[in-house]
Amino acid sequence: MMTSYKKRIASLLTLLSFSLIALPGAHAGGLLEKVEKTGTIKVGIANEIPYGYKGADGKVQGIAPNAAKHVLHEMGVKRIEWVILPFGALIPAVKAGRIDMASASQNVLPERCKQVTFSKVNSSYGEGLLVAKGNPHNIHSYEAFKDNPKLKLGIVTGADELNFAQSMGIPQSQIVMINANSDAIPALQAGRIDAYAATGLTVHNLAKRSPTVVGAEPFTQPIYHGKPTRSYGAFSFRKSDTAFIKRFDEKLAAYQKTEAWARDEMHYGLSHEDVEAARKASTAMLCAGH
Repeated sequence: MMTSYKKRIASLLTLLSFSLIALPGAHAGGLLEKVEKTGTIKVGIANEIPYGYKGADGKVQGIAPNAAKHVLHEMGVKRIEWVILPFGALIPAVKAGRIDMASASQNVLPERCKQVTFSKVNSSYGEGLLVAKGNPHNIHSYEAFKDNPKLKLGIVTGADELNFAQSMGIPQSQIVMINANSDAIPALQAGRIDAYAATGLTVHNLAKRSPTVVGAEPFTQPIYHGKPTRSYGAFSFRKSDTAFIKRFDEKLAAYQKTEAWARDEMHYGLSHEDVEAARKASTAMLCAGH
C-alpha cells in the first residue's frame, strides 16, 4: 500500500515538473540563466512612435528599444525576438511568459507595479491632446470635457490617460476606448471623438501624419495625485526574474551616465528637462505613488 502510494506521488510530481517546463517562458533558472544559455530574449513592443516601433526598414527602434538593445548587448544577448502587441496586452503577456520583457516606455504606476517589476526609469514625458485642425471645440485641457458633456475623449485601451481622465472627474460616458494610436486620426475624422488623449510625444508624431489634425495648443497638463502630470517610462518584467532585472538595471544605470543615451532620448523629441527627470526618478518611489 505504502509503496503504491509513494509511486502515485512520484508520478504526480513528475507530471507537475513537466507541466511547469511546458509553461510559456518557464525556465528552471529564471530569465538570466535562460539568456546566458541561449543568447536570446523575447521583447514586446506596442508599435507606437516614438516609444517603440518597427520602422519602414523593418528594424525595431524608438526610445525604449534603442536603450534596450544597448543594455541587452552589454548583458551578452545575441538575438532579440521582437513581438508587436496592443499596448494593453503587454503586461498580461509579460505575466503569462509570452514575452520576457516589455519595451514600450510604460508609465510606472502603483497598480502596474502590483503586476510586474519595472526597471530603472528610462524616459519621462508630459501629456497632450490631438484635435481636429482648427480645434473647433476649443479644447485645451481635460477640463473642457467636464465643461461640455457632449464632448468625447478617445483613449487607448490600457493607457494611463484613462486614470488621468477619471481622476479629473470625466465620466465614462464621455470616454471612447480605441485599440491603438493609429486609430486616433480615423476616429477624429469620423467624429467618433473630439480629442485624443496621449503623451505629448505621441500627439506631436500623430499630428505629422495628417493635415486634418493638430496638437491642442496651448495645453494645460491634467492634475493627477494633486500635481501636474509627468509620466515616467520603464521596462517591465516578471516579478520572479529578480536576478535578470538587477543586472539589467546595473547596465542601464551605467548607460544613462553617457551622452550617447541622452542624445538618443532627445533624438526622439524628449527635452533636456525630460532627460534629467528620467535620470533622477526613483522606480520605488513611483510604485509607492510618490
